[in-house]
Amino acid sequence: MPRRRMACLIGLTMLTAGLNACSSTPPDGTLRAFGEALARGDFGNLKVTDSAGRPVTKEMLGKIEGDLAGRKPTIKVGNPVVKGDSATATITYAWPVGTGVTWEYKSVVKARKDSDDKWQVYFDPATLHPDLTADGKIAIKHTAADRGNILDGAGAPITSRQKIITVRVQPKEVNDVDGTVRVLDAALKSIKGDIGDVDLSQLPQEIKAGGTAAIDVISLREPAYNRIRGTIHDLAGLYFGESFRTLAPTPTFAKALLGRVGDVTKEVMDSNPGKYQIGDQVGLGGLQQQYDDLLAGSPGVSVAIPGKDPSVADKVLFAADPKPGAALKTTLDPKAQNAADAALAGQPNRSAIVAVRISDGAMLAVANGPNGGDLNLALTGQVPPGSTFKTVTALGVLENGGAGVNTVVPCPKEYTAPGGAPIHNAHDFVLGDVPLHVDFAQSCNTAFAQLGAKFGADGLAAVAKTVGIGVPWDLGTPVYSGSVATGADPAEQAAAAFGQGRTQVSPAALAGAAAGIARGQWQQPKLIIDPAPKQPAQPGPQLKPDSLAGLKQMMREVVTDGTASSIKNTPGAPIYGKTGTAEYDNNDPNKTHSWFMGFRGDVAFAVFVENGGLSSDAAVPIAGRFCAALG
Repeated sequence: MPRRRMACLIGLTMLTAGLNACSSTPPDGTLRAFGEALARGDFGNLKVTDSAGRPVTKEMLGKIEGDLAGRKPTIKVGNPVVKGDSATATITYAWPVGTGVTWEYKSVVKARKDSDDKWQVYFDPATLHPDLTADGKIAIKHTAADRGNILDGAGAPITSRQKIITVRVQPKEVNDVDGTVRVLDAALKSIKGDIGDVDLSQLPQEIKAGGTAAIDVISLREPAYNRIRGTIHDLAGLYFGESFRTLAPTPTFAKALLGRVGDVTKEVMDSNPGKYQIGDQVGLGGLQQQYDDLLAGSPGVSVAIPGKDPSVADKVLFAADPKPGAALKTTLDPKAQNAADAALAGQPNRSAIVAVRISDGAMLAVANGPNGGDLNLALTGQVPPGSTFKTVTALGVLENGGAGVNTVVPCPKEYTAPGGAPIHNAHDFVLGDVPLHVDFAQSCNTAFAQLGAKFGADGLAAVAKTVGIGVPWDLGTPVYSGSVATGADPAEQAAAAFGQGRTQVSPAALAGAAAGIARGQWQQPKLIIDPAPKQPAQPGPQLKPDSLAGLKQMMREVVTDGTASSIKNTPGAPIYGKTGTAEYDNNDPNKTHSWFMGFRGDVAFAVFVENGGLSSDAAVPIAGRFCAALG
C-alpha cells in the first residue's frame, strides 16, 4: 500500500476514536441523580449496584444507614474526575442528627460505564462513610441535656429534677397474685392524697397472663414511695427502679397548666421524625409541651460505628455536647397556687380557680380541680358566667347613668322581654320594689333582665370589653377571654344582662375583670414573662370613680348580707364579690354551673365548679377556703 494512503487511513482511524470519546455522555447527570435519590433514601428506578453487581435495594440501604435511615440529609455531588470508563466524585453529606445539630463530612462515590456505554453508580458502605465496611452500620446515641426549669414570679424554680421509684411486677415470680395485688392496692390507697386514684383492677389478669416482660405498675415520687416501702418492698415479684424526672413541687401543683415531663410517645416521634429516640424525655401537655424546645435544650449526640462485639470499642465519627435548656419565667406565686389547689382538693366536679394580683396583673394561681385531667379549664373554659356577669351590667348602668346604687329596680317573680321566654329568679323568689344594691346582693335575675334593654344591641358587649371580656389576649399560652353577643335582640339583651344566652367566659376572664374593677382600669393579666408575649392587649379605659365606688359597695354587700354571706367572717381583709349560678342546658334549668368572682386586698380571683349547682353550695365555700389559706 502506498505510504500516503496508509497515513490517511491512520489519521481517519484516530479521528473516529476522538469523535467517539467526545460524544460519550459525561457522568454528571447520573451522579447528580444518585445524590438526589440517596437524599430521599430510595433509589427507585435508578440503577445502583454494589461491588458484586447486585442491585442496591431500599432495604439494603437502610441496613447500612442504621440510625440515619429516615433522616433527610442535604447531599452535594462534586464535579466528577473521569479516567477512561471510570469516574469518581466527592460527595458531601449534611445529616440532621439532633435538635439544631448537623453532621457534615465528605466521602467518594464511584461510577463505571456498563456494557451499553452508560454510566452506572457502584455503591458500597464506604460511599456512605469512608470508615464503613461491609458488616458495619451507623449508630446514633443521644445524651439528654439538663432541662430548663419553669420559674415562679420571684425567679425561683417551680420544677426541679427529682427521684422517682417505678414499681414493677415480674409475673412469673409472683406467688400469690390476688394477695399481692390486694396489698399493693391498699398501700396505694393509703397515699391517695399524694397520688390520686390508681386503678389496679386489670393487674391480676395481666400478671396471670404471664410473659417474661415486667409490668410497670406506677411511678412514685420518693417521699410517697418511702411511706409505703415497708409494706410493699418485700413482696415476691415486685421490683423497684430508680430514675430522675423533672417535676413540680407536688403532683397537683398547677398540674394542667404546667403539664409534665415523660417518655416520648409514638405520636410525638412520628410527628418529629429523627428528632427523638425511644426513652427521650419530652414535655407532655401544658407549658412543658408548648415550650419544650426552649426547656429541653439540645441533647448531646454521638455518631459511631459500633464494635463487632462488646470487647471492641465503638468508632466515634462525630460528637456534640448537650446544651442545657433555658428557663421559662412565669408570674405564679407558690403560696397562692398551693392555696388554690388545696381549696379545690375535695371537689368531685371539674373546677378551677384563677387568682390575679390587682396592682400589676400578675397571675398568681392557675388551678384546676383534681378531676379535670389535663384540661386547663381555668384558662380555656368557655361557659356562661351566670349572675357574676351582673357586675358588668351594673358597671354599665352606673357608668352611663342608667341607674344608681339606690335606684329602685323592681324584682318581680317573672319578667318576659319582647320576643323572649319568661325569666325567673332562683326558687322563684320575689323582692318587689327594691334598690339596685339589694337586687345585686340577692342576685335578682328579673331586675337585671329589665336593665338589659338600656344597652341596645351592642352595648353590653362594649361594657364587657372595658374589663377585658371579649378582648384578644396574648398570655403566652392559650386563653379564652370571653364573648358577649352583638346585634342582640331584646330577648338576648335581657338574657345577657344576667350572664345567660350566648355570653361565655373563662375563669381567667372573670378574674381579670375582677382585677380591673378593683384597680379602676383593666389591664391584661400576665402569666408568661420570659419569653414575653408579643402582642398583649392594650389597657382598658379609666373607669369613673363614682361608678367604681358604687359597684364595690354592692360587691361588698353580696358578702355581708347577700348570696355569699357564708364567708363574711373569713379572717383577713374584707372580701368583695359576686356569686353566679349559670344555667347551661335549655332543657333542664336545674343543670347549673357554680361561680364566684371577687377580690380581697391585692388579689382578685374567680372560682368555677362545673355542674356545681347553686353558687352558695359549691363556689362560695371554695372561695372562702382559698381566702383563708391565702391569709
